[in-house]
Amino acid sequence: MVHITLAALAAWQNFYVIVGSSAGTMTALQFVVITLITQARAAGSSQNIRAFGTPTVIHFCTALLISAGMVAPWNTIDVLANCLVAFALAGTAYALRIVWHARKADYRPDAEDWIWYVGLPFVAHVALLVAAALIRAKIPWYLALVAVDALMFLLLGVRNAWDTVTYIAVSHALKREAVGEDSIERRKP
Repeated sequence: MVHITLAALAAWQNFYVIVGSSAGTMTALQFVVITLITQARAAGSSQNIRAFGTPTVIHFCTALLISAGMVAPWNTIDVLANCLVAFALAGTAYALRIVWHARKADYRPDAEDWIWYVGLPFVAHVALLVAAALIRAKIPWYLALVAVDALMFLLLGVRNAWDTVTYIAVSHALKREAVGEDSIERRKP
């Protein structure tokens, strides 16, 4: 049986510094996006933001939290496993809560939205539970699984942030076109 030690995590430190830094930066950019949406008076209820904006921030924060957990100076590997279980359980509960928010939102999610905003995050949180179980079972595959998971949360956040920005941009352009703002602006000297 392979003895899993905290020393095995050292080889992954640079990876987690990159993923964690990226996640922190993207979290800040998401705050800028929400501010710009508010200033542009783009259509969107607080329920829509809870269903589609907040989960994006949560994905970035989850990637950041996983990355911090994987490079923290734990006393034992079991403490790391406990933290991963806590992250996973909280995230799984939150993913289920998104279903409720999405059903209450003004916007009606299509199949793609359900996959990216609920399905894949749920799978990623379950994978984190599996990684914690692998640690407890002394199976070193957890290193790769947690790395893929952290990267998955980062990429989910990037994809969903892009989805939000493009949706708002197209909606705003269609709204302006409908009220004739483009033609009025072109006539101004």
